[in-house]
This record gives sequence, structure tokens and C-alpha cells, in this order.
Amino acid sequence: MAYVPVPKDLSQVKTKVIFNLTKRQLICFAAALVVGLPLFFLLKGSAGTSLAAFAMILVMLPCFLFAMYEKHGQPLEVVLKNVIQTKFIRPRERPYKTENFYSLLEKQRKLEKEVSAIVKRTRHKDAGNSNKA
Repeated sequence: MAYVPVPKDLSQVKTKVIFNLTKRQLICFAAALVVGLPLFFLLKGSAGTSLAAFAMILVMLPCFLFAMYEKHGQPLEVVLKNVIQTKFIRPRERPYKTENFYSLLEKQRKLEKEVSAIVKRTRHKDAGNSNKA
């Protein structure tokens, strides 16, 4: 009897299209072939077969990386976007800032005292002006 491993998390299962490859992998491999093969045949006559093959491999390698590389279920472009954001776009220091509710209450209390003192002075002046009249 043969046992077939069945993953518990079905969201991790990817549908295979042809040759046990996903649609993403097929598109990336096709792009690598479209770019790499013409380059090889263009360079083969002038630079030699081994140098043309090496150039073809270097040109096709990014396509293969985009097709196959995944980290924590994220494809390479998402990983690269996150690295670029953390290294270059977002600030390095993110200071921890809290809102001190107690200091806000203290400021509010001081402002209320100040306002009540101003109101008392104006009432006192108004009462003094009405007595003189």
C-alpha cells in the first residue's frame, strides 16, 4: 500500500499546469528562453560558444530566480520590495513614542486654572467698575 503525503494547510497547495510547473514558473521560464536563446546565438559566432553560454546563463538567471525562489510563501519580488523598503525607504530609527495621558491631564488642569483666574480678574474688575459708577 502506497502512502501519499497530504498537506494539512490547503492554501499552500499550488495548481500545476504543465510538466508539474505552476503558471508563474512557466511564464518566467518562457521569458528566460525568449531572452536567453537569441543572445546565445548572437554571441556564439563572435565571442565563442563558452562565453556565449556564460552570458546566456547570466541573463536567464534572474528569470529562474523569480520563478523558483520563495521565502515564507512570498515570491522574490515581494521579498525584494520588503528589503528595499526597510533598507532605503523607511527611516532606520523608529523611536517609541507614547502619549502620556497624565501629562495631558496636567496641562488641561493648568489651562483651566489659568482660565478661571482670568475670569475672576475680569469679574473683579467689572465689580469694581460698577461700584464706582
